[in-house]
Amino acid sequence: MKKQKTKMITSIGGQALMEGIMMRGPKKCTMAVRKSDGSIELEDVHPLNWAKRHKILRLPLVRGVVNMIDSLVTGEKALMRSADKALEGEEETDEEPSKLDMWLEKHFGNKIINVVMIISTILAVIFCVGVFYFMPTWLYNLTAGVLPFLKEPVLGMERFWQSAYEGVIRIVLFLVYMCLCTLNKDVKRVFQYHGAEHKTIFCYEYGLDLTVENVRKQIRFHPRCGTSFMVLMLIVGIIIGLFIPINHPVIRPVVKFCLLPVTVGIGYELIKICGRHDNIITRIIAAPGVWMQHITTKEPDDKMIEVAIQAMKDVIPENGEDRIG
Repeated sequence: MKKQKTKMITSIGGQALMEGIMMRGPKKCTMAVRKSDGSIELEDVHPLNWAKRHKILRLPLVRGVVNMIDSLVTGEKALMRSADKALEGEEETDEEPSKLDMWLEKHFGNKIINVVMIISTILAVIFCVGVFYFMPTWLYNLTAGVLPFLKEPVLGMERFWQSAYEGVIRIVLFLVYMCLCTLNKDVKRVFQYHGAEHKTIFCYEYGLDLTVENVRKQIRFHPRCGTSFMVLMLIVGIIIGLFIPINHPVIRPVVKFCLLPVTVGIGYELIKICGRHDNIITRIIAAPGVWMQHITTKEPDDKMIEVAIQAMKDVIPENGEDRIG
């Protein structure tokens, strides 16, 4: 469809969940989930809101790290909760619990969800650090003496080639990972809900009534998106790598990981600029993330849009304080 001119920009953002969507407004955060009986259930979500409590955490660059931690923690809790709600009412199987299940129930009881979250988070961090930090540097050192442009780089360009090489590897790995995720039907449905979230926000920003028909007409690629943020971080990481004069396969990735807060801070400020302004510069900055959204967002069905609308309506403030542009 032909792109419309946005009448206003809202600070409201969201996250796709298991059979649902979480919308976060200036005063309220709500999760809407389609249950197994077809009904839609709303539930309040309670973010950390550290930035609102301490002024220093709202400073540029700092706020990016704080908001990312808040989003990860809040999003993980909402994702786990949505999975529970989506499965409520389904028939339980007669299978006997495994010994592992009985051991976990005996030692952790109702705290098992928190334990699973902690373990999964630790494993995810270890995996990401290994794949996105150590592997690119290891591959560079492995192929530096083989590839012509790395074997004899132009004088003074060694650091540029290494940073660019590592950055391209990270982007390729991220792209492959996202493509593999779409092969899972449950993840694909999450990506559809992701599309419903973007479409609903666009519909609201255009000043249209929040109806399924109006939402369906919107595009699903939004410049202020978590996917765009991740891609911007990868690109910013390439630039930061130019200033690291270390080639050691262990020390270099450790230094880059320690500089992650800087990468997050810069990426966050860029995504905020892209979300507030629409011009040639912001469109160029947002373009890689928007391209990636062709993978991480899919066209939703009407029932998914209904869920997004319910979540959106519940967080829209009456006084319009969500309007940032």
